[in-house]
Amino acid sequence: MTNSLRDAIRARPSSALIVWLPALAGWVLLYWGATHMDSAATQLTMPMSDWSAANVIAVFIMWTVMMAAMMLPAATPMVSVFATLNERRGEAGRTVAFVAGYVALWAAFGAAGAAAQWALQAWGLLSPMIVSMSPALTGALLVIAGVFQFTPLKHACLRACRSPLGFLLTDWRDGLWGAVHMGVRHGLYCLGCCWALMALLFVGGVMNLMWIAALTLLVAMEKLAPKGDTLAKALGVLMIGVGAARLIWRP
Repeated sequence: MTNSLRDAIRARPSSALIVWLPALAGWVLLYWGATHMDSAATQLTMPMSDWSAANVIAVFIMWTVMMAAMMLPAATPMVSVFATLNERRGEAGRTVAFVAGYVALWAAFGAAGAAAQWALQAWGLLSPMIVSMSPALTGALLVIAGVFQFTPLKHACLRACRSPLGFLLTDWRDGLWGAVHMGVRHGLYCLGCCWALMALLFVGGVMNLMWIAALTLLVAMEKLAPKGDTLAKALGVLMIGVGAARLIWRP
């Protein structure tokens, strides 16, 4: 992270709260769910057959909360720089609109995650803890995620996520709806960068809080660490190796 970005974050701590308060709320909800497995609300998120409307809603909410908790922290530099520019223009409210657009994009991905959970459970590939029971599925998800780390799409999206000023120069829109559009647009870059890593939730367990935290840390390091692009490739090698081993040596 450059000195200018650090200065923007320090100068606008209120903008960081716009990111961290909903992210913290998300983590509190995830922790509650992980520590109250027998509760009626948590049980609704773990249906194994004959999903009801309540199951669909609960699973969608779970995925949306999880995506917000995982992805918002790494967006702090972008939101802080955006807030700085808007406050200079007297349009501080646009920052909230930007974050709303960003979360809306990840809510859409949450819907896709819920649909994938339903399909994989219908095929008998997931346990009640929403973790893969199939060596083939586990290996395939790891190999796909690893290979994706080396693709031009991953590189382009990661570059956009790591360069807030570059994104704001090329994707600026005026007005509140313009800010929402920018939030969605930035979310698309983050989705393009991280979708394969998010699919690994099925490898370690969607209800596994430590696995969720580990993936969150990896996403943040890729986006914010000085050598995040190099880390992404190193992770790719590791995931391909582990995935291939899982495919070849099955119990």
